[in-house]
Amino acid sequence: MAGYDEYAAAVRQLSARIREGERGAAAEAERRRTLHTGVSRLGQRLAAQEQRLAQLGAAAGLPPVTDPASGTGPGPVVAPGAGPAVGVGPVGPGSVPGSDSVAGAGPVAGAGPGAGHDGVDGTGGDVDPVVVLAEAGRLVDEADRLGQQAEALAQQPALLPTWSPTARAVAVYVGCAAIGALVMLVLVVANGIGVVNGVTLGALTCAGLPLISFVAGWLILGRWGRPALASTDPPRYAPLGFVICVLLVPLAYCVTLLLFRLVR
Repeated sequence: MAGYDEYAAAVRQLSARIREGERGAAAEAERRRTLHTGVSRLGQRLAAQEQRLAQLGAAAGLPPVTDPASGTGPGPVVAPGAGPAVGVGPVGPGSVPGSDSVAGAGPVAGAGPGAGHDGVDGTGGDVDPVVVLAEAGRLVDEADRLGQQAEALAQQPALLPTWSPTARAVAVYVGCAAIGALVMLVLVVANGIGVVNGVTLGALTCAGLPLISFVAGWLILGRWGRPALASTDPPRYAPLGFVICVLLVPLAYCVTLLLFRLVR
């Protein structure tokens, strides 16, 4: 019976190993399903990012970015501190992550501490695809955050971006009127030495310089007061600007005459 007992023990040991193998296979299958799901979601996010960036670039008037190798699509993506550029293939639900790549990607660089361009870390062990996928997800999250910041900045004009449209318009028109007043002072001095006659000085002070100041402010608001992603022209407050320029330049002329009379 000793032979039967040994046979029964061997059968039990083999059965335990089979069950252990089945559990391991089930765990590995679940792990692969989890990786496939993660890669699929990551691919959808990357596609949405690419589409949104293309829309923003088109709205801002930027040329589309093309891959130098194929002539279409985005160029290779390199993780920060990854060293040489690494080409990343398409990411999608049908991609199977291996021990050294994710979703058909080339060798992954910068996926973890000490990781080399061949998908093997500095200790000689294979890089865990879960770690690579987590790092890729972190980079996609960071790209989302930076993209939202860039989009928010693109919604603001280059000129006085934190100011309200009304305050920006007032500041621009007042600045242009101040420059017109300085030009008027130069003309007053020129009139005093006989270079400019009184008729020309009066015409420029009452009509020419106010109109030029208003037009300059209107053009400045249209050029630098418009956000990069604006679909419509920004408000330029033309009546307000006209009143400011028409009042300030002649007022500066009157104040100048008064000062000259007081000095004399």
